[in-house]
Parts: sequence; structure tokens; C-alpha cells
Amino acid sequence: MKETPKKPKEAKEKQRKGTMRDAILLGITFAIAIILLSIFPNRQEAVITASWEFFIEMILILPAVMVIMGIFTVFVPKDMIVKYLGKSAGIKGFFLAILVGSLPTGPLYVAFPMASALLKKGARISNIVIFLSAWACIKVPQELVELQFLGPRFMTMRLSLTIVFVIVMGVCVEWIIKRWDKRVIQ
Repeated sequence: MKETPKKPKEAKEKQRKGTMRDAILLGITFAIAIILLSIFPNRQEAVITASWEFFIEMILILPAVMVIMGIFTVFVPKDMIVKYLGKSAGIKGFFLAILVGSLPTGPLYVAFPMASALLKKGARISNIVIFLSAWACIKVPQELVELQFLGPRFMTMRLSLTIVFVIVMGVCVEWIIKRWDKRVIQ
């Protein structure tokens, strides 16, 4: 009888645990929502309306995101991600992550599947944090509006400080995660 490889079995077990964790978190969220709505019954309509609107927004956006992620996963080679966003990319990787994060518009939750795919393909943790942070607070259209209403001096200062602190935050998060991983392993 042929023995099954341990890797797929471990992957299935990890996926099962992840699904179980997600189901538990969803259950806790629903329980908290029910408790809060029981305490504040006058907020039920607003909560249900807002929840429905977010649900519809996600239903309309996420299928396209999943298709794009599938295309990205298949057509962008891992060695390309490692070269431009991995450990060897250095400071160029930081600025590429800022550029890639600042170009698209849309809600931040769209960036998380992309960040996950980049991480799985070998992108450096700091570059993922920088990418997500740039997506959240550096947008080309936003910069143009900021320039128009607040002036070039304000826009330049805010953008410069944002870039500096986004990079510092990415490096710090990577350092903390590496340090935490070493503690867990020991």
C-alpha cells in the first residue's frame, strides 16, 4: 500500500483549522452583534441597513478581485516577486511597494488578497506592510485633490512624512514578526 505524502495532509489539516477558526470568529461576531442589538434595539435598522450595503458592495467587488488574484497567481512568477519585492530588493522594493500600493483606488479590503498572494510568492513582510499602508493613505487621485485644496507645501510635507513613516512601520513590523517567530521556535 502506498503511503500518502505528509505535506498535503498537513496542508489540509492547516486549512481545516483555519476554517474552524474563521467559523468561531464569525460566531463570536454574530453573538456580539445580537447582544449589542438586544441592548440597543433602536439601532437595529441602521445596523441592518449598513450591513446589507457592505454585503452588496463586497458581492459586487470580490468576484472581480478573485479573478484578478487567480490571474496574478498563475501568470506572475514567484522569482519575479522575490526579485522585486523580496529580501534582495532592498530599498528599491520599498519604493516599488509604495508605487504599487498608491496606484489603485478602491477599498482597502481589496488589497488583502493581493498582499496574501505577494507574501506567498516570497515578498518581504516589510514590503507587504508598506504596500497595504500605501494603499490606505497614499493615492494618486487623493494627492491631486490634496494639492488643489491644501496647496503644494502641505501635500509635499504630508506625502514625504507618510512615505518615511510607512517605510519605518514596515521595517519595524518585519523586525517584530521575525523576533516573535524566533521566540516561538525556541
